[in-house]
Amino acid sequence: MGLIHIELFATLDLVGQAPGGPDEDPAGFSFGGWQAPLLDEVTGAQVAAAYEGTDALLLGRRTYDIFAAYWPRQKGGEDGAIATLFNGVPKYVASRGRPDLSWAGSTHLGPDLAGAVREIRDRHEHVKVVGSLNLVQTLLREKLFDRLDLWVHPIVLGVGKKVFEDGAVPTNLALLEPPATGAKGTVYLRYGLADGTPGTGDMSAPGRGVEDSA
Repeated sequence: MGLIHIELFATLDLVGQAPGGPDEDPAGFSFGGWQAPLLDEVTGAQVAAAYEGTDALLLGRRTYDIFAAYWPRQKGGEDGAIATLFNGVPKYVASRGRPDLSWAGSTHLGPDLAGAVREIRDRHEHVKVVGSLNLVQTLLREKLFDRLDLWVHPIVLGVGKKVFEDGAVPTNLALLEPPATGAKGTVYLRYGLADGTPGTGDMSAPGRGVEDSA
């Protein structure tokens, strides 16, 4: 069985909407492209390394349309390696509508998203979910993921779609490697889905180092 990797860019208040540009997801959101001023070589290298071994993409409709309009036209240059990867691997598109699947290697998933994702996981080794915030929220809610790569950027927006929406399912995650910080303050966190659900405790209980205020 393969792994479903979610790749996400977020602000400090965990807004994940439209990091790439103003036209990415403009509805009611005026900060599209907020990531661009915070990019640096370290973060770029982390993102490139995160795609190593990718053998399939799982995308939401909006992200798919953006990618399909851009990546097939990229030849060589700075984005050449990513273009070759994205253009060469199978693309699976989660959409309730009828997307234009003109990008070679694209497949529209049926209404049983959970079943389709499990089949994709069985078929591939490393499936990457890029952007696709609405799809990501579904995968998080259904616990249909294995890895979560999260780049947290040092800004607060106060508006926009959050990584974890209302109704998120209590979930345990395990930090898989030490956090890494870019030159402009972006923190890269790599988590894995862990067993069980979050527990509770009493920080004022004896032996917890909190003085009794009574």
